[in-house]
Amino acid sequence: MKIITTPDARLREKSEKVHKIDDEILGIIAEMRKLSLDWETKHPFELSAAMAAPQMGVLKRIIIIRDDMEDKKNASFTALINPEVIKAEGKPKTDYEGCLSVPSIYGMVPRPTKVRIKAKLEDGTEVRIKATDEMARTLLHEIDHLNGVLFIDHIKGKKDAFYEMNDKGDLIPVDYDKKIKDNKKLWGEE
Repeated sequence: MKIITTPDARLREKSEKVHKIDDEILGIIAEMRKLSLDWETKHPFELSAAMAAPQMGVLKRIIIIRDDMEDKKNASFTALINPEVIKAEGKPKTDYEGCLSVPSIYGMVPRPTKVRIKAKLEDGTEVRIKATDEMARTLLHEIDHLNGVLFIDHIKGKKDAFYEMNDKGDLIPVDYDKKIKDNKKLWGEE
């Protein structure tokens, strides 16, 4: 398997609920972890914080999220199956987001700062998670994937919200009219 990128139409589809956690589902989760870490090795300035199953073309409601967002050496992820937002609140904060499936583009995306999620772990245990700030942002970003939404959808038309990374790892503004506005590949319109 591989990570799919825009304009792949599967990124715009709604994922199916997982009804049984079996070897197939556990295999999908293992592949997600592998692909996420493989991607990270090719992007030295970045951390692969999370991934959703649709990003490898599997339309199942599964996400993985890194256990430690500060330590790149800690390569462990927690899988969340059928994650669902119970409540999102807090004054929206705008911060940078990037995505494995939207290569080379980053954006300043507004998101609520607090979220409550319910999901199942790999062993079937139902959990409820309260998250704030960066963890809330990451969870909302990944759950968006399960509904066919990309981070760029939240900032479409905002000329000053798009960035790209230079060869030093710095994010620099993108010329919206030249690189973003009519980029059919980016918006999945090819």
